[in-house]
Amino acid sequence: MLFAVTCRAVFVLLVLCAAVQTASAADPVRLGLLQTLSPAPFYIAQERGYFRDAGLDVTFRFFQAAQPIAAAAVSGDIDVGVTALTGGFFALAGKGALKVIGGGLHEEKGYEGSAILVSTKAYEAGLTAPAKLAGHSFAITQYGSSFHYMAGRIAEASGFDVKSLTLRPVQQVANMVAAVRSGQVDATIAIASMAKPVDAAGEGRIIGWAGDIVPYQITALFTTDKMIAEHPDVLRRFAQAYARGVADYREAFLRLDAAGKPIRDASTDAVIPAITKYVFVNDPDAARKISEGVGFYDAGGALDVADVIAQYRWFQAQDMVKSDADPKTLIDTSFLPTR
Repeated sequence: MLFAVTCRAVFVLLVLCAAVQTASAADPVRLGLLQTLSPAPFYIAQERGYFRDAGLDVTFRFFQAAQPIAAAAVSGDIDVGVTALTGGFFALAGKGALKVIGGGLHEEKGYEGSAILVSTKAYEAGLTAPAKLAGHSFAITQYGSSFHYMAGRIAEASGFDVKSLTLRPVQQVANMVAAVRSGQVDATIAIASMAKPVDAAGEGRIIGWAGDIVPYQITALFTTDKMIAEHPDVLRRFAQAYARGVADYREAFLRLDAAGKPIRDASTDAVIPAITKYVFVNDPDAARKISEGVGFYDAGGALDVADVIAQYRWFQAQDMVKSDADPKTLIDTSFLPTR
């Protein structure tokens, strides 16, 4: 009897030790991101335990702008980042410091991601279509930002020179929207969850969607050459867990009915709590804001390689990237699919 009890005690001890060893064996990963709706698949992967299932202990490090995320990766303060591709990002990548390894939010035709939002005053004065933006003031966060890029691409697609826009750097996205609402600038770009309430309140007007004019890879997943060289298995497991989050996100938000309208059902309701832990916290209207504000993600977190190269070339042409590196060397497609 004593022997049986002792064996059971030893067995329990071994199980507990194995559990402790398993927990301690989780590889730490620090992910840099903006605390906005755009990285929602990462929130889902975190809250549904997909990173944990992959043997990872992922910590979110939130930033206020895109450029500091890239700088944090270079300095070693984060291991992986997801944010918009900017002139500053490409400048660092061109020096061999960073590599794009996967896709993120994608501006896609037919999906309401980023709106072209104009002031009520400008709209009433005739600014009713993107092609009429020439000669108007346009708020961006800063020169070299993704907003600068979008403004440039919209100008090209609409047949006018981006230099005809009076660009107003206002540092933060909230300031861009506020500047339009107050009439301090004529136009800006705002994600759907911010633009639609302004339009509904009559404090501005949506005159188009960036994805309908210039579909492109607005955010991307990136890391450092050092991380790829030293921890490729960690990155592969991270990518697999992220892809599971993307699959849930697409099931919840990106299915369309026969009329091309988004389907919202139980799968949508099921992922809302994972997202509201990070954005629209304690907001009673969070579910609607999220459903109306989500953007497009390609299946599997796929990367639009051709567009990343096009972005690099654009910033290079604007003299914001001095490197003449082959843009293909800035991308590693061994972790996630491409479109």
